[in-house]
Amino acid sequence: METTWLVVLLRSCVQLFALPVYLLWYLGIWGPFCQRAFPYAMAVLSIDYNKKMSAQKKELFSNLKDFASSTGVLTLLEIGTGTGSNLQFYPIGCRITCTDPNPNFEKFLHRNLSQNPHLQVERCLVAPAEDLHQVPDASLDVVVSTLVLCSVESIKGVLKEVLRVLRPGGAFYFMEHVAGAPSSWSLFWQQIYDPTWKVLFDGCHLTRETWKDLEKAGFSELKLRHICAPLKWNPAKPHIVGYAVK
Repeated sequence: METTWLVVLLRSCVQLFALPVYLLWYLGIWGPFCQRAFPYAMAVLSIDYNKKMSAQKKELFSNLKDFASSTGVLTLLEIGTGTGSNLQFYPIGCRITCTDPNPNFEKFLHRNLSQNPHLQVERCLVAPAEDLHQVPDASLDVVVSTLVLCSVESIKGVLKEVLRVLRPGGAFYFMEHVAGAPSSWSLFWQQIYDPTWKVLFDGCHLTRETWKDLEKAGFSELKLRHICAPLKWNPAKPHIVGYAVK
């Protein structure tokens, strides 16, 4: 993606404004603080996000049952479960495994689990999405990722693990914010905010072209569409939603 002199100038202005945060990050203070504070912020932000994206989530997850195994019970793993904001959208009797690399989400997740007794919780793991070694090969019907691939170390590594743990014919569901279209105002502002956004929001990238990784991952079928999320004044409005079949 081309970076113009205007982007560089405005990016520098944003970074200058956020200088105190950069100083804390350089001193090694911001990272641990962000790890502890981020779950509290997401507990609030995810409520607003779910209100605005409820219709899209209901549509996305409407056919989850189609991927249930021959027993009729759907086994599902969610990577980056966070506070558990997706739990309400999963079908009755679904057997769910929750994973997140940040243990500070635990109390928020357990609160949401208690409010969704229609689910059967298998286990909750503290693990990065790139390393799900505690989950056996070909053991799951569905893997879900929402607003996670923006902040992982390696999208390629995550998708490799997703394909490993899915059974043949299983599906990977996703709803992720991504880079805006080339030459769009969305991409222009994303390029400006991206360096500071990553520091403020625990490694979240604004300009990832995640759909390209999905296209190259080796799924047998990919159903993907680009949407503009109804999020006012938010550079993360460009989204991709859909599912990919192993």
